[in-house]
Amino acid sequence: MKVLLKEDIKSIGKKGEVVNVSDGYARNYLLPRGLAVEADEGVIKAVKAQKQAEDTKLQRERERALQQAKLINEKPLIIRVKCGENGKLFGSVTSREIADEMDRQMHIKVDKKKVELDEPIKNIGRFKAKVRLFPGVDASVTVVVEGLE
Repeated sequence: MKVLLKEDIKSIGKKGEVVNVSDGYARNYLLPRGLAVEADEGVIKAVKAQKQAEDTKLQRERERALQQAKLINEKPLIIRVKCGENGKLFGSVTSREIADEMDRQMHIKVDKKKVELDEPIKNIGRFKAKVRLFPGVDASVTVVVEGLE
C-alpha cells in the first residue's frame, strides 16, 4: 500500500514522502496513529506540485543570494568608529555592527550569525569578513574601518 508520511519515521522515510509499506503495517499502525494517509492519485499529484513549488522557491532564493553576493564582493563596507592613538579602537567592530551596516549601506539584511570574522577588528584598516547568504553561496565583504576623532 502506498502512503504519504505526515511525520519522519525511522527506517521508513521522511515527512512528505510517498512510500510503499505492507497493508497490515499501514492499516494497523500508521493510519490509526495519524502518521500517514493513504496515497491515491490526487495526493501524489498534490505532493509533486508542492515539491515543484518548493524547488522553484529555493531556486529564486539562490539566484537572489548570488546577486547579493556579487554586490557584497564589489562594494566595500565603510564603518566609522571612535579610536584612540595609533589607530586603536575603543572596543572592537563586531559581526553585529557589520550586519547592521550592510543593511544600512547595501540594503541587504543578514543575520549577525552569518557574518564570520577571522579575528576581532580592533584597529583602523581594511579587513575581510565572510558572509553566508544561502547554503553554498558565500560572499567576502571588505570592511574599511575609519577612525573618528
